[in-house]
Amino acid sequence: MAMSDEQKAARAAHGLLSAVTPEVGAAIEGWLAGLAHERRLSPKTLEAYARDLAVVLLRLTDHLGACPGLGDLAGLTTADVRAVLAARRADGVAPRTLVRLLAAARSFGRHLEREGLGKVGALTAVRAPKVPRSLPKPVSIAAARALSDPTTRAGEDREDWVLARDAAVIALLYGAGLRISEALSLTPRDVPADAESITVTGKGRKTRMVPLIAPVRRSIAEYRAICPHALGPEGPLFRGTRGGPLSPRIVQLAVERMRGALGLPQSATPHALRHAFATHLLSRGGEIRAIQELLGHASLSTTQIYTEVDATALMAAWRSAHPRSGALESPCTVARESTEPT
Repeated sequence: MAMSDEQKAARAAHGLLSAVTPEVGAAIEGWLAGLAHERRLSPKTLEAYARDLAVVLLRLTDHLGACPGLGDLAGLTTADVRAVLAARRADGVAPRTLVRLLAAARSFGRHLEREGLGKVGALTAVRAPKVPRSLPKPVSIAAARALSDPTTRAGEDREDWVLARDAAVIALLYGAGLRISEALSLTPRDVPADAESITVTGKGRKTRMVPLIAPVRRSIAEYRAICPHALGPEGPLFRGTRGGPLSPRIVQLAVERMRGALGLPQSATPHALRHAFATHLLSRGGEIRAIQELLGHASLSTTQIYTEVDATALMAAWRSAHPRSGALESPCTVARESTEPT
């Protein structure tokens, strides 16, 4: 009998631990089942939650001297939780990762409380580490166009259909704002020939309608026309060289090769193309609520970060291009010029 997504995720968590008590193992499976059914998380997200919880439990085992049972978890103090975070920090783990580990542990703690298995109050009593806020780093319009142009890779020893495939995926990232996982989960049925819009399944298995502009439609059509594999309506649209589903890593490697050839920074990744989609729409007058819908963001605040990116880019362009930007940066110069006769 095939394992469910939550059972696979639980096994992934167990694999990172030398031992886990049966009661904790059962609680982990119940927790993951709840995440899968109530929050509709994808299998990969479930596995990530399970791995993060496993790391926390492993560190707790080191700290307590034994694998914790449910009673041990309920008896945790804030000092215990801080010790776990400090140990991970000493390993060189970034603050953002610490926040993620604590979030997984808190989620598991809430599950234990809901199920009457104990209250782990220490998890909520400890403040999450502060994470420096970083703005998305979109690529320029010219760079995005070059990355989605198959002729950019004309010198590579790759079959034409592979170049066309990668160009079509990249066109969806920049031209439609899709996440790489969303693009690679598309089936031929999802993208009818000449469709001017498609329905995309995003995070939490939520669906949204995304328009396809003409260049994106052309890229997909060019790929489909020369793909050597039979594209059945329910199979993956984008195929690997052997005909199986295309791996995200293959797309990432393709972008890495192109950014080297184009002299782009390391921040030029497949996800940066999605950032560019949002930033470039906003800079050309796109309405923030519409961009939120196109990106599939649950919260407007997530989308609003692109307004900061746009403002930062605007100021950088002003400083580099405005004929008086140097003078305006100096209040003394401004004051002196204001007294000169005109």
